[in-house]
Amino acid sequence: MLCAPASLIEQGRSSLCRCDAQSLEKQPKLFDMNNPVTARLNKRMAELGLCSRREADAWIERGWVRVNGEVASMGMQVTPDAHITVDKQAQGQQAQRVTVLLNKPMGFVSGQAEDGHEPAITLINPRTHWRQDSSGLRFTPPQLRGLAPAGRLDIDSIGLLVLTQDGRVARQLIGEDSVMEKEYLVRVRTMGPGPALRVGERPEELQAIDEHDPVTTNVQAVFPPAMLARLRHGLSLDGQALQPARVDWQNPEQLRFVLTEGKKRQIRRMCELVGLKVVGLKRIRIGRVVLGQLPVGQWRYLGPHERF
Repeated sequence: MLCAPASLIEQGRSSLCRCDAQSLEKQPKLFDMNNPVTARLNKRMAELGLCSRREADAWIERGWVRVNGEVASMGMQVTPDAHITVDKQAQGQQAQRVTVLLNKPMGFVSGQAEDGHEPAITLINPRTHWRQDSSGLRFTPPQLRGLAPAGRLDIDSIGLLVLTQDGRVARQLIGEDSVMEKEYLVRVRTMGPGPALRVGERPEELQAIDEHDPVTTNVQAVFPPAMLARLRHGLSLDGQALQPARVDWQNPEQLRFVLTEGKKRQIRRMCELVGLKVVGLKRIRIGRVVLGQLPVGQWRYLGPHERF
């Protein structure tokens, strides 16, 4: 009987172990029942569009959320296939929350009061409620509780500003993964190309703007098409390349911008990079909701059948 030397046997075992390990690494990894992919319950509820994370935490704390039939607890982890249900009390509370559309005038800030300027929420009152509001809702003081802007509009810009009590709306408009379209009318003048405004630098105040303003300067005639192409795609701000934008001439001195991101003073800074000076800016659409005929300084409710 022939016997292999012990050293050869050990080498063979090592070789087999290496081969087995390599072959296992090449095989697709199967779902590990002992370590499934999970996420925090409040995050999962927000991803499903049930509510915001803050709302989810409040509902969980009150015992209004169940996971696979069991009352949920704060901070719990859930798998993607978990069955999440919400109590009718939470649904009723959510149904009472309002979203308001304001045609913000110049001189008002979107959020907290600053530099002596009033916040836009001070315009939400019965006197400024648009008489042609067709939502069927009536103003009550509790609607101001927790009402916050979902996005910002510069102090000297005008147009559509959304304020909401509904975390689902806020997440849809300004969440980390939001790509909601926002449309603007922008009146411009020519200037020499130069650096964009630095963050924190205060630009010159803008003028009021409207779609039907008379044209006084033909900027379009002297603005190179190549620069218009750069506005659409090819610019960077703060060291980051901007997402593609839709930019077209509305009339010889007004551009129409459609953006899916919102850096601070983005449009003004983009225009300066291509030799244009913004002298008026108005937001006219967010998603599928348009400003329409809503007068400056007045507001209306988001209707029951309107969706962004």
